[in-house]
Amino acid sequence: MESDPDNSRTHDQPEEHQEEARTRRRGIYLLPNLLTTGAMFAGFYAILAGMNGNFHHAAMAIFVAMFFDGLDGQVARMTNTQSAFGVQYDSLSDMVSFGVAPAVVAFSWMLEDLGKVGWAAAFIYASCAALRLARFNTQVDVVDKRFFIGLASPSAAALVAGMVWSGYNEPSSTWLAVVAALVTSMAGLLMVSNLRYKSLKGLDLKGKVPFVMIIAVAMIFVVISIDPPRVLLLLALAYALSGPLVWLYARYRKGATKAKPKGAKVAERNRDFDLTPNDDSTPKDNFSPRGDERL
Repeated sequence: MESDPDNSRTHDQPEEHQEEARTRRRGIYLLPNLLTTGAMFAGFYAILAGMNGNFHHAAMAIFVAMFFDGLDGQVARMTNTQSAFGVQYDSLSDMVSFGVAPAVVAFSWMLEDLGKVGWAAAFIYASCAALRLARFNTQVDVVDKRFFIGLASPSAAALVAGMVWSGYNEPSSTWLAVVAALVTSMAGLLMVSNLRYKSLKGLDLKGKVPFVMIIAVAMIFVVISIDPPRVLLLLALAYALSGPLVWLYARYRKGATKAKPKGAKVAERNRDFDLTPNDDSTPKDNFSPRGDERL
């Protein structure tokens, strides 16, 4: 009886090729990847709008991309449709929407007035976004899910997009171009820093919450609707500064602990070690720390 040639070839292939063949046969999950595609489309539109001078539309498109990017991860976790393909596709989408798009929009808006300094600031941002996404992909299984290492690329993009959206009507000036270059560069450098930022990935959207939380969410939408570009800019700026501020506070606490006077340190040690014997007639050498008798 002859063996099936196709079956024998499958067994002769390496394991990674067999896994790739099985992945091709299984296909991909539609819903989360459809949302990821929506995020990438919004980022691509932001690039085109920025190059055409429609800076407010470009900035709004970046925020739309943020909405889709946050939604695809939540949907994948809630529907148990997470996959390795989705992780890689999401990173490529993030590079377009939160790496290239903010850099191009910022350069087209104000940075080009600075010449080489302007495109250098834009490149710093784009390259740092690529490095941050590559580092995230290599550490996704080993880092604490409650924190981001470095500013997340959507948050950095929100900072740049909020700046452009808030000032797109401002006349071109050197000082504004310098501020834009500094903000764009610092947003990029924060992405590749080792500062820790609180992550919202652990937020349970399926669980019950107090009724007051619904009111709080409604109030947040009301506040944002008053002046969307500036409120979103302030929120993005506050989150971006939270990492350095928490780091400085931790350093201050550590320095304050080291700077305690000797008397305080001795008192702390005396609380840990009871050096006072219970019987005056017993020699002191027969007592060890915490009052235990030496043998």
